[in-house]
Order: sequence, then structure tokens, then C-alpha cells
Amino acid sequence: MGLWDVEQVLGLASDAASAKAGQGLARGEKWSGTGATERAVWGLCQGSGKQPYQTAVELVGPAYKCSCPSRKFPCKHALGLMLLLAKGELAAGDEPDWVKSWLDQRAERAERAERKPGEVADPLAAQERAARRADRVSAGLAELAGWLDDQVREGLGGFDQRAYGELHRLAARMVDAQAPGVAGAVRRAAGAVGRGHGWPGELLEELSLIHLVVAAHARLGELPPSLADTVQSRIGRPTETARVRLEGEQIQDDWLMLGRVIEPDDRLTVRRVWLRGATTGRIGLILTFAAAGRPLDPLPARPGEAVPGTLAFYPGALPMRAILTQTDQRRQAPRPHGHTVRQALTSYVESLAADPWNERWPLVLHDVRPARNGDGWALVDEAGDGLEILPGWDPLKLLAVSAGDPITVAAEWNRAGLRPMTCWRDDRPVPL
Repeated sequence: MGLWDVEQVLGLASDAASAKAGQGLARGEKWSGTGATERAVWGLCQGSGKQPYQTAVELVGPAYKCSCPSRKFPCKHALGLMLLLAKGELAAGDEPDWVKSWLDQRAERAERAERKPGEVADPLAAQERAARRADRVSAGLAELAGWLDDQVREGLGGFDQRAYGELHRLAARMVDAQAPGVAGAVRRAAGAVGRGHGWPGELLEELSLIHLVVAAHARLGELPPSLADTVQSRIGRPTETARVRLEGEQIQDDWLMLGRVIEPDDRLTVRRVWLRGATTGRIGLILTFAAAGRPLDPLPARPGEAVPGTLAFYPGALPMRAILTQTDQRRQAPRPHGHTVRQALTSYVESLAADPWNERWPLVLHDVRPARNGDGWALVDEAGDGLEILPGWDPLKLLAVSAGDPITVAAEWNRAGLRPMTCWRDDRPVPL
């Protein structure tokens, strides 16, 4: 723990402003819950929000973890913590669960990077890590199950007054328990509180889905293997990309790119690319991630083009997520076959029957027109059935292509509404 000095720590700063801010935080009164071991240091630093920032530094590397929104690595909190170490102001202690789980995850990723697909470098160590993770997950979900039971007994009256603190505390607990998927679901529930007049119903729906995954995890050994894989995925268990390439279901087809959705935030940009097999009709979802400010990988094709190739699917009861493993030269494809609104919603309901936690589903609607729907817009088919477009989505390009005529639209559907991705006027695709 004594290998770092002040000059070395300041040398890690990305700029002079970060170094100065880090020095301002290198005071013991700014921190609580600090500690150090031979491999890491950690602490809680109170910022402008209600919850203090969790900051940890793995000393070999070094590597940084902080719950603050800064895009700088290391952030000022990590620098301040390291400066406390350099000045000898951090006492030795036992690593808390949130630090242990982060360090274990980094060790697992490093081990996977160094070994061949399917190879386990140290089977005993891998088993011990898996057992520790399983214990953490089970303990965290048991705590969550007890909390959910309490809400059923007490009711949701006045819940909006205590929702922020309770739900964000639970989300942080799920992260510590190495159940990041459940943590995300709890955060979505927190986001529903107070949002519109119907928020209690929306909150109850979110909590019901959380209860369902908690109950399913408790009966994991009784579930069919594909459903057990889905539950583990919803909990947040990672699946190795190399293993999917080798062992995942392989489907060869001409894959039409229906469209893509990009969702950036302060820390991570996520892109979803939706594909549909011309022969099999299978749906494929390619997920791509990039740190904030970093470019995403190139698209496999443009919307409306077909990619002859093979998709390797991740395991699950509703296998959608996939990796494009082999490709041929992409080519323009004709306008895809679509469905009526009623048929499209039936396909979504069938997806929920396989995976109740499925959040999104691609729809291809034919002969639909954009139409006013209160303060927003909807896509309406020839039978007069319609699907509401997400509030705030700009319909101008869609209106320009349609000009009042029926068109084909590929869109991503979720409970909040429809997000158009691509439309076709005759056989000409137009990304939206």
C-alpha cells in the first residue's frame, strides 16, 4: 500500500483541472467508509446528490470505479482517494461487497481474455468465484423478495414520498450482490414513480416483473434449461462471446437490416441493430456498446440492405441476441413483408409468452399512415387500428415520405410506445 507517492498520483490526472480537483478532495473529512488492502483502496465521497459516490481503485494497473457522472478517467474522486493513500491516511480494512464484486469481475474478465474459448485456467478458483457470486446473488435477491412482500402488505399509499431513497438503495444493493440486471429493473421502477397520473399502475407492473424474476431464480433448478438461461441473463450473469461463437445456435440466412436504435448517456452508448432472416423469418438483435464519447463499431449493413451470413444466438427461451459470425457482401433488398397492427401485436404477445421480461420487439407494419393522436402521433393501418409513437419522437421525415399514402415501417415496440426505425416508399428504404 505504500508504493504510490503524490507525484505519481498527480501524474495519472488527465488534465490540470482534474489534478487540482483531486487535491481538493484529498482530505479525510470529505470521505467515509474508507479502507485499503494490498490490491485496492475504496471510500464514499459525498457529492451534490443525496447518495455519496462509491469510489474504488485497483492498485495494479491501476483501474478505477466511481459512481459519479464524470467522463474523466481517473475522476477527481479516484485521484483524491489515491492521494489519501499516498499520504498514508487510509487504514487497512476488509473489502466491502461492492469492492469485492468489482475486483472479482475484473479478475474473471482478465482470465477469460488470457485463455482459449471454453478453457478454464484454474477450475478450482473459477468454482470458488462462481460459488461466491451465487451466494451474493441469492442473499441480495432474498433481501429484495422480503422488501417486495412488505410493499404488498403495506400498500403503495405514500410510496412516492420514500421511493427515491428506498429504490436507489435497493438498486445499489443489487449491484453489490452482482445482480446488475435486477438493479436496472429496480432503477426503471424508480423512474416510474410520480410520472403521470397512472404511475401507481406502471410501478406495480415493474415491481411484478421484478418479483417474477426473483421467484424464478429461487426455483432455478426446476426450470427448463432455456428458461433458466433467460432468468440468469435477466439477473445479469454474463455470457462469454467466445462461447456463443462456438456453442450458440447457428442460423444461416440473408439477414435484412430492419433498422437500428442508438441510446447515448453520460457513461455508455448502446446501439441495437434488428435483423430478420429472409428465409427463416428469425429475429436477430446485435448489441454494440461504447464508452461515452467513443465511436461505435461500423454497422454490418445499412437499413434496407441484406447481409448473407450466419448468426450465432445467445441461449435463452427467446433467443434474439446474436453475433454475426460469417458474412458475405451485403446487397440491397426488396421491401420486407409486413403485418397489420393486430398481427404485429400478436407476435409481441407471443414473445412475452416465451420471455415475460422481454422489453422490446421489432415490428414491420405494412400499409400504415402517420396520423395525429392527441398531442402525439400514431401509425394507423387500413383497418383503423393504430400504435402510438413514442412521445417526443420527431415525425417530420416519416410524414415527408408518406405524404398521406400508405407505407411500410419497421419499428421497435415497447410498453412506452413505438419507435420507427426505417420506412419504405415502394422499395426505397429511408432510415428514420
